[in-house]
Amino acid sequence: MTIAVLYEHPEWFKPLFATLDRRGLPWIPVDAASLAWDPRDHPGFDLLVNRMSPSGWTRGHGHAIQSTLAYLHYVERWGIPIVNGLDAWRLEISKSAQLDLFEQLGVPYPRARVINHALQAPAAARGLRFPVVVKPNIGGSGAGIQRFDSPEELEGAVQAGAVALGMDDTALVQEFLPAQGGHITRLEILQHELLYAIQITPPLDHGFNLCPADICQADVDGPGSGVRSPEPSFEACPVKPAMQIEATTAPAAVVAQALAISRAAGLDVCGIEFLVDQRDGQPYFYDVNALSNFVTDAPRVVGFDPFERLVEVIEQRLTEVQSAKC
Repeated sequence: MTIAVLYEHPEWFKPLFATLDRRGLPWIPVDAASLAWDPRDHPGFDLLVNRMSPSGWTRGHGHAIQSTLAYLHYVERWGIPIVNGLDAWRLEISKSAQLDLFEQLGVPYPRARVINHALQAPAAARGLRFPVVVKPNIGGSGAGIQRFDSPEELEGAVQAGAVALGMDDTALVQEFLPAQGGHITRLEILQHELLYAIQITPPLDHGFNLCPADICQADVDGPGSGVRSPEPSFEACPVKPAMQIEATTAPAAVVAQALAISRAAGLDVCGIEFLVDQRDGQPYFYDVNALSNFVTDAPRVVGFDPFERLVEVIEQRLTEVQSAKC
C-alpha cells in the first residue's frame, strides 16, 4: 500500500514529507510540474494526497494548473481515493466558483462581478463601493490582485493596458472591504472540523499575499522573531512583509458557516478566510484555500503540529483503502 503526494512547491511540504517518514508510512512524491502518464496504466499507488498550489503559475509552473485537473481525473477513474480530489481542485482554481458556493450556501461575501476582458472592468465596477480589486480567477497567495481606489483610477489603468486578468482571462471585480482591526482570520479545517484559527495582521502598506506559511523565508533574528530575510530560499517564491500571526478564536456562527463550506465543497483539508468589515461590523468570507500549507512554527503559534494531524488522517484513509481491498 503506497501513498502518493502531488505537490508543486518544494519547500512548503518538507514538514509533511518529514512527518510521513517519521511515522514510517510508504509514500512517493509526484511533481505536478512534471506530470506524464499512460491512461492504460494503473497510477502505481493506493491513495493520492493533492497538495498542488494554484500559485504555481507565479513560479513558472502555470502549465501544471490544467494538467492537474486531467491527472486527478485519471486517478479518480482508476478508483483511487484522493485527499482533496477533483472537485476540490476545481474550486481551488476558480474564485468565480467560490462565489457561486458562497451564494448557494447563503454566506456573506464582498459584492463582486465576473469578467473575461479587462475592458469590462469599469462597467462591472458600477454600483460597487470603491475601493475595488480586480482579482484573477486563478490566484494563490494573493497573486495578481490589483486595487483601485476610484472609478477614474480603474478606467485609466484599463486604457493603459495595465489590468491583467490572470492565466485564464477571467477575473472578479470585487469590493475591497476595510478589515476591522487591520486583520483577517484564517480557519484551518481538517475532515470538516476546525483545526485552529489564526489572526493575521499585515503592515498597513502590505500587498495581498497573506499566506501564513512563510517557510520559504528565514527569520533573521531567530525563530519567531518576525524579522524575515529579504531572500527566499526557494527561487521565485514571492517575498511578503513580516506579518503578525497569532492564534485566535472565531464566532461559533462563522465557524459553522466555514464548516458548511468545507462539506459542500468536499474539502478534506482547507483554509477559509474571512474578515470583519469595519464599516458594518459584519464578517465576510472572501477566500477558500484547498491548499492548506499551515502556519509556520505552528507549535509555537497554535500549540501543536498540524502536519501530525494531517498525517493521522492520511494514515487512516490508507487503512480504510487497505481494509476495502481485503
